[in-house]
Amino acid sequence: MADIKPTAAPAAKATSVQPKKSGNSISWLAPLTCIILGYLIWRFAIGTPSNFTKPDPNGGFWPDHEGAKSGIARMYLGGIIVPILIGCFLTVITFVIERLLTVTKASGTGNIAEFVRKVQFNLANKDVDKAIAECDKQKGSVGNVMKAGLRKYKEMITNTELATEQKVLNIQKEVEEATALELPMLEKNLVFLSTIASVATLLGLLGTVLGMIRSFSALGDSGGGEAAQKLSQGISEALYNTALGIGTSAISIIMYNVFTTRIDGITFGIDESGFTLTQSFAANYK
Repeated sequence: MADIKPTAAPAAKATSVQPKKSGNSISWLAPLTCIILGYLIWRFAIGTPSNFTKPDPNGGFWPDHEGAKSGIARMYLGGIIVPILIGCFLTVITFVIERLLTVTKASGTGNIAEFVRKVQFNLANKDVDKAIAECDKQKGSVGNVMKAGLRKYKEMITNTELATEQKVLNIQKEVEEATALELPMLEKNLVFLSTIASVATLLGLLGTVLGMIRSFSALGDSGGGEAAQKLSQGISEALYNTALGIGTSAISIIMYNVFTTRIDGITFGIDESGFTLTQSFAANYK
């Protein structure tokens, strides 16, 4: 009886791109730290007694200062939601810096399109080692995925047991595994920017409503011209919450869109890398 050539590929070797062993303690530590820092700024910097004509001598968690001397000092009178909003703003700045560093590193050292063209040129000349050297120069997520695929590509060239279609599938699988390890690192912590974009506006409106409640309560205890003065002052103080909330939300939305656009560019480069490897192998090693 004739020998039957096995069609199943041998057990695949683990991907050459290993999971990145990096913790994500910043995801819970940064927001907590920023809110505490926001309170300290509100309580001791903005709410320092020297900023008011009638400071509260008792102090405490929330001193009842009156007579703000400046616009910044009036922000203190916006209420206890203000330090939370300051904390949200500081959290946004923290994650913008963190994501900027990560995405910049993931983009690599050169233009992604130019890098892919160089690899295509080297593969067309059947010089896999030079293509791998280009990956070492490029670095970043695209370089890492391409390098993992090229190692499998080189291994499949010398493999005499598998058909071309199976070799291409092995290269494609290696690229997919490497991609699955790279993409979570790119998208990590973006959820904080998208969440704060919505929550900051709601917190600002909550602070404004609470401020309006206090203003109208004070209005009921006074009369005449003094009532109108207190009402206008209270509304002004309450609107600081709205301004802080909308401003923080706007920055969050803008930076979230900036990062998702850059990540989409990197993802496109990764997809193009996988397509380049499979098409090149299928064309050069039939």
